[in-house]
Amino acid sequence: MSLLGISVFLTLTLNSAVYSESISSNLTSVDSMEVVTKYSLFSEYYKNKDFNSALPYGWEVIQLNPEKFSKWVYGKMEDALWQMHDSADTAPEVKKAIEDTILSFYDIAIKYNSVEKAYYQARKAFVAETWLELPFEEVTAMYEKAIEYDPNISTYYYNHLGQLYKSKAEEDLEYKTKALDLFTYLNDREPDNQIWSDELESLVDNIDELVELTKKAWLNNKDDAARAWKFASLAMKAGRYSEAVEALEFLTQKSPESLNYWSQLATAYQKTDDLTKAEATFKKLIELEPNEQDNYLNLGIVYKDKGQLSAARTQYQKAASLKNGWGLPIYYEGLLYEQAARNCGSFNFEDKLVYQLAVDTYRKAANTDPSLTQARDRVSALSSSVPTKEDYFFRKYKSGTSIPISGNCYGWIGRSISVP
Repeated sequence: MSLLGISVFLTLTLNSAVYSESISSNLTSVDSMEVVTKYSLFSEYYKNKDFNSALPYGWEVIQLNPEKFSKWVYGKMEDALWQMHDSADTAPEVKKAIEDTILSFYDIAIKYNSVEKAYYQARKAFVAETWLELPFEEVTAMYEKAIEYDPNISTYYYNHLGQLYKSKAEEDLEYKTKALDLFTYLNDREPDNQIWSDELESLVDNIDELVELTKKAWLNNKDDAARAWKFASLAMKAGRYSEAVEALEFLTQKSPESLNYWSQLATAYQKTDDLTKAEATFKKLIELEPNEQDNYLNLGIVYKDKGQLSAARTQYQKAASLKNGWGLPIYYEGLLYEQAARNCGSFNFEDKLVYQLAVDTYRKAANTDPSLTQARDRVSALSSSVPTKEDYFFRKYKSGTSIPISGNCYGWIGRSISVP
């Protein structure tokens, strides 16, 4: 080993407790110019990819003042350590020294670069899994801590954790449930990524069995909220909504401020056509979260399903007002007019006017949100249902004239259309 290699080796194998203590003492006494000099040497060697020479200076910078260059030094140090570790030219004893020290390095990086702590925690978990092959419980706890720090970390690390869960899924129901939850989250996060769908398919073959097992576990201890949620969430995923209702009702009583429980319960009521309870539950959600647009949209859908079209429109309009650029509630308003024309009309002129109102509303939805292709599809589908030029001509309506919507079924609409 070269002298520089020996220097790296000796530096990396510092006793971690002594090293941490020296950091604390040096923070108050170190010469700032010395730190700058060491960092400049480190950066120069790093830039030239001379990692063997760079690392001792990097460790000195961290030892002298771990905060001063925290935005840069830890990322460069990590890269240098990985490059050295993975290089075929690195001596086995130096590689071993890196492995012996890498977790302590990440602990320091997490402590002194809190902005990137989720990243460093995830990398710590990765090396614990792949370099060090630490026990399952230790590694999964590290990945879980990274996700706790930042749920938006790379799906790469989520997948590693999911694979670990899967490796124990046949032995322990809890890990099968965790794997299912994790890959469901990834599928929602990246719906176009077939990998997550495939992972779910490999897990849900026995989802009904899982539902039964978690249901039994809850019934054996009905005051256990964690067991109730496991059962309810799996029952919802399996489409067994009526079974989920009891557990979700229990959970909303036990935790009346939990938005998630109320939201899931409202969905379960909708799926089981218990519209009265669904209405009451969405109203409760609005009470708890008055500025959440989805609650108004969903309440509007309930009113639509109950045939209360005017009330549905009011909720759709409220939802649209809470989020600029959201065309979906406007699209649903168009569906109300189209539904009214289909249910009430006999395709006379008054009915055609309602279809025109639906088309105008769909166009508004598409203009608000250009990605809303279904709105443009409805405009095309209704092209032969709206009034023709002849319809207006024979009734002596001129371009720009405003025609109010009227008719026995349309009193609730209270709108007009403009002759093109």
